[in-house]
Amino acid sequence: MDDEQRQQDDWASSRKNRLPSFTEVLSRRTRPPVDLFMFYLFLQREGAEDILDFWLDVQQHENLCRAYFKDVRKSGRTIKEDWPQYWDYARRRGSIYGTVVGMNPETKRSTASTNELLSEQDRRNLADVDEKFGGASVSPGTRVASTSPDPYSGARSTSPFGVSGLGRTPTLFTMKRASRAPTIIPRSSAITRLNLIASAERIFYRYLSPAANTVNSTENHEIYLPPSLRIHSFPLTSTQEPKTAAELNLMAQIPDIFHAQKEYCFRAMEQDAFPRFLRSKAFGNLTPVSALVRLIAGLLILWIGLAAGFSLIFLDVQPKSKRFFLFIPFSLAVLFLVSHQYELDPIMVFFGQSETTPFRTLRIREPYVQKLLLGRAIWVTVLVTIFVVALTLLFWAVPGHRL
Repeated sequence: MDDEQRQQDDWASSRKNRLPSFTEVLSRRTRPPVDLFMFYLFLQREGAEDILDFWLDVQQHENLCRAYFKDVRKSGRTIKEDWPQYWDYARRRGSIYGTVVGMNPETKRSTASTNELLSEQDRRNLADVDEKFGGASVSPGTRVASTSPDPYSGARSTSPFGVSGLGRTPTLFTMKRASRAPTIIPRSSAITRLNLIASAERIFYRYLSPAANTVNSTENHEIYLPPSLRIHSFPLTSTQEPKTAAELNLMAQIPDIFHAQKEYCFRAMEQDAFPRFLRSKAFGNLTPVSALVRLIAGLLILWIGLAAGFSLIFLDVQPKSKRFFLFIPFSLAVLFLVSHQYELDPIMVFFGQSETTPFRTLRIREPYVQKLLLGRAIWVTVLVTIFVVALTLLFWAVPGHRL
């Protein structure tokens, strides 16, 4: 446990002077506002959350396959004896489970990189589940319900986000994820090959089948894949055990069936959405809707301030010092307009808050992001002060002239 805690501390200290990587976000090593939950919300605003859902569900499918292979090995049988078709397929084509099935020691790096996408809390939860079901094997990669008292957890027992998952704002987001078919098979009994087929079947019909856009648009969404990675049909069914030689050969492909598509989605998110997410959350703390509201409010208040200022001038209201009260509308107007321009509210930053959805906030906990946002908030405050002082002095200095 001490080694694991030191590893967590090393991860945190290594990010004191840099932004997190995409792998660190997916592995739930980061804190708000650059954690997995905030990245999901960012994709949701762009209507592209399905690609992350697909990645998470395939990750769960692969973890389920690892759990199956470990169950087999714990039973005293070899994978070659238990599933000869998969063994032959993996020897000919290669497999990401080479280390687990005792076939390919050189694939250890690939498996280790996947297992890195687990938080420390996930590993503790897995140990708890293992004890709960009387020592039933659970793979270190299997995602389970979070039992952490963390304020971000607890809304949905089968959240794929683990510790940094759901259970907070917004409610609609929580309901949307909860409405989907579960991707976790209870570990009250050993995992079977039909469970693996059922897992793959759900993923195919939810994300890859062309019918995903028409059958039930609230539950299924076909994601974009290049032609070379598309899977056009799923000939197996989870309702009956494959019997023919062709079906058995097809079933042998189930553990690795979506890995290439998963890697493509990872690269697509890492190269496109993730850099924009970091710019949005590490250099600003407002959502687009909130920034737009500030633009509208700022223009309206500025119009009121200018109207009041010109009225004081052309009515030659005395004493002249009354014009100094114009700093109130000017301050609000300039603050809102500059906040829109930078998508950053300095007052919220000084209170350590960042928006999740419009006008709903959470605390900024990532150290380097705190430092970046604080620096930008100070700059925005200085800029607002200069504009407000300039406008106030300008309207004070102009001599009055009653029309």
